[in-house]
Amino acid sequence: MKATGVAVAAISLIPAAAATRALAQTTDWDKTFPKSDKVDHQKVSFKNRYGITLAGDLYLPKDRDNNTLAAIVISGPFGAVKEQSSGLYAQTMAERGFATLAFDPSYTGESGGEPRNIASPDINTEDFSAAVDFIGLRPEVDRERIGVIGVCGWGGMALNAVAVDKRVKAVVASTMYDMTRVMSKGYNDSVTLEQRTQTLEQLSRQRWVDAEKGTPAYQAAYNVEVGPDAPQFMVDYHDYYSTPRGYHKRAVNSGNAWSQTTPISFMNMPILTYIAEISPRPVLFIHGEKAHSRYFSETAFAAAAEPKELMIIPDASHTDLYDRMDKIPFDRMAEFFGRHLA
Repeated sequence: MKATGVAVAAISLIPAAAATRALAQTTDWDKTFPKSDKVDHQKVSFKNRYGITLAGDLYLPKDRDNNTLAAIVISGPFGAVKEQSSGLYAQTMAERGFATLAFDPSYTGESGGEPRNIASPDINTEDFSAAVDFIGLRPEVDRERIGVIGVCGWGGMALNAVAVDKRVKAVVASTMYDMTRVMSKGYNDSVTLEQRTQTLEQLSRQRWVDAEKGTPAYQAAYNVEVGPDAPQFMVDYHDYYSTPRGYHKRAVNSGNAWSQTTPISFMNMPILTYIAEISPRPVLFIHGEKAHSRYFSETAFAAAAEPKELMIIPDASHTDLYDRMDKIPFDRMAEFFGRHLA
């Protein structure tokens, strides 16, 4: 995740090419994590309700019988691809007996949608439900036993999707960001009305520039370098996205960028308005003790209805929960889904 209230926006008009762009999915294992010998893996694709074709990785436990499996769909972080954190979560949960699907959101990674590297709170919420559509039709899966995991900015999207999609039985939000909140109000809700108005003035006028050129302008490359005075969380993002630890050429955050207008539709659309309507289905929030983003999970937890749980991981930062196997509580997640997807 690399976005602030003055840095990101979403284009609301979807070109016709979004529905027709052919996917070019690699057959190589180009993940940032090693392939497990306990899991079967295959590349898949499916369409969302807007006709955009999404690319995913399906993981199935090798040691499975003829019974159908509980399933989990996974995406995130915001600006990442399925070859990074979400794929690691998916493969690891498949090792624990679940059918899992990690997918690239619309307009990013190997998924369809033009122009590239834009985001939308509505379309990206829909992407989760489209993943539920797809995995619920798989012969290996019991469609009445489906859960969701959202990481970072897609943690907020996951909660929004589950609030409206009653097919999902349980949801985990890991190191969660509420992207509509951070884009409209800034970190720790620090943006003033004057600053918000100025940002909207700039974004509004950028639309004319983009319309005249016929293509969107993009922000500066993300996480390429960090200055000596950069806050620790920016150092952490660079350490994940721009080093061999987590770099991936297709990730927005690995030296690419969102369009300059990717905050527009986020600026007046609070995605967690109906979070209490996830109940009576359970929610598990997981966040690092030292994460700069911890307040997102704490306030979302307070707004959610029971049953809910907030799990704080000692001495963990925001990005530790992207890939640190000693920090991510996979056993706890397996127990959570095992109980609620039984």
